[in-house]
Amino acid sequence: MKPLESLERRFGRYAVPNLTLLLVLGQAFMYLAAMGPGGQGLIERLQLVPARVLEGEVWRLLAFPVVPPLLSPLFFAIYLLAFYYFGSTVESLWGAFRYNVYLALGFLLTAAAGFIEPEWPASGAYVQTSVFLAFAALLPDAVIRIYFILPVKARYLAAFTWALYALQAVAGGWSTRLTIAAAVTNFLLFFGPQAFSTFKQAKRKRDFRRKVDAAASAIRHECRVCGLTSDMAPRTRFRYCSQCAGQCCYCPDHLDKHEHVQAVGR
Repeated sequence: MKPLESLERRFGRYAVPNLTLLLVLGQAFMYLAAMGPGGQGLIERLQLVPARVLEGEVWRLLAFPVVPPLLSPLFFAIYLLAFYYFGSTVESLWGAFRYNVYLALGFLLTAAAGFIEPEWPASGAYVQTSVFLAFAALLPDAVIRIYFILPVKARYLAAFTWALYALQAVAGGWSTRLTIAAAVTNFLLFFGPQAFSTFKQAKRKRDFRRKVDAAASAIRHECRVCGLTSDMAPRTRFRYCSQCAGQCCYCPDHLDKHEHVQAVGR
């Protein structure tokens, strides 16, 4: 992405390093605060509900990236570990600026999509899931142990995630579809050109292989006397006569029983 490279040269020094860690700490703090004394209703007050933003609760625009998912403590801890691992790995491969833009754009698109259905809360969970999709696109053969036990390659988990996206988009309401579309759009902006280039390269290879195979299948032996070909008799051993001018091919029956072809002018 050349525009992104240009932006990085100009604004790269403003990138926030270790952004995943900051999000993890923010979500952990909000989770503990919601479970503590006086925390009832905290998550609801921080969720991005565009209708409430239009009423003046603008803090929801900044707070929703650190709104934690509603999980049990054990699964929430596993979620934080996974998100930190995927996010920090992507940041180490991309650099802080590119990773910042990826997350910021995802959250901005999610917020914009939320205003189309302003009465429903817009979740940042799909943006965080798109971090895993970025990880899988960059390291498709990386092995992930589900619950620290079952080893699965990232490419297969990504395929499962895309299938879940499709299922939720079909079964869910417009709020869910819009937030999924925001996360998918963000992913495609970063990986779409690369995927399209890879697809074109693979297509060129297939076309070239098809031409080579077609040319190879077109090459056959044919007896100059009886017209028998290697396609008609694939086990027959055809030979070329060294005494004939040019490339004259004969089957075993006519290799020694044919009139030699003389070169023109002899």
